[in-house]
Amino acid sequence: MNVLHDIAEDLLAALRHKVDGKAESLSYQVVSGGSINAVYKLTVEQKQLCCKINSVSDFPGMFSLEADGLALLRSSGAIRVPEVIVNTVIKSSQVLVLEWLEPQKKTPGFWKTFAEQLSQLHCVKGTSFGLDYDNYMGALKQTNKRSALWTDFFFEQRIQPQVRLAADNGLLSASQCSLFERLPTLLPQLFPQAAPVLLHGDLWSGNFICTDRQQPALIDPAVYYGHSAVDLALTTLFGGFDKSFYEAYHYYNPLPADHDRQWDCCNLYPLLIHLNLFGRSYLPQIISIIKGLQ
Repeated sequence: MNVLHDIAEDLLAALRHKVDGKAESLSYQVVSGGSINAVYKLTVEQKQLCCKINSVSDFPGMFSLEADGLALLRSSGAIRVPEVIVNTVIKSSQVLVLEWLEPQKKTPGFWKTFAEQLSQLHCVKGTSFGLDYDNYMGALKQTNKRSALWTDFFFEQRIQPQVRLAADNGLLSASQCSLFERLPTLLPQLFPQAAPVLLHGDLWSGNFICTDRQQPALIDPAVYYGHSAVDLALTTLFGGFDKSFYEAYHYYNPLPADHDRQWDCCNLYPLLIHLNLFGRSYLPQIISIIKGLQ
């Protein structure tokens, strides 16, 4: 079903005062947007834009929270994010229109720039772990209740809710849930005290773009103040980034000797989310990681 077709006239009206003071015509093409959103490339008065649409009732407030996350990342001054053009509700749909960023072929220099800018983002400190509001990680709500300690925040706001959800849905047995009970005693050994830093929060290979002049841009954030290992761990989940990215990041922000174990631990969270969203194919990897940490 073409959702945009049904709201095109109202969307054009919303854009009219945003695009050079006028917007008389709108054309569009469908682009890939993952499993949640309908995504379109708009052309309005020869200006290209990205339009994301989903249901107000299914994912309440999702795009407003995404816009807030993009604004927080932009305020860091560390790395580019697309400009928000329109964030509105039309009929039963929430609509987010962003600056269109045309993807470019990545060069070795891109990966080094990306690592440098991500390390700069990870220099933006917070007063505590979490955020003043909850948001989304993919299609699931992400709770961000603040905590003074990363170890408490990670277990209580990241691991526990997903384990409970998986257990309620019959995706984790009682014995498998019990494997997570020792995690609070293991986390302090794995994560020495560190300051909370600003995270993208969902930094897999589909959530960044190589733009003009080989500059990185971040999209689809799940922001909060956390441990830098979270972002780095996520980069490894689905194939990993180029080797030069990790070498450059280490140059700007040296990694601890046991960073692999930290990354494995952090990836329990997105893997549990995938378990809850997509089923048991992620369970062997989860069990392997949690047993390996003990």
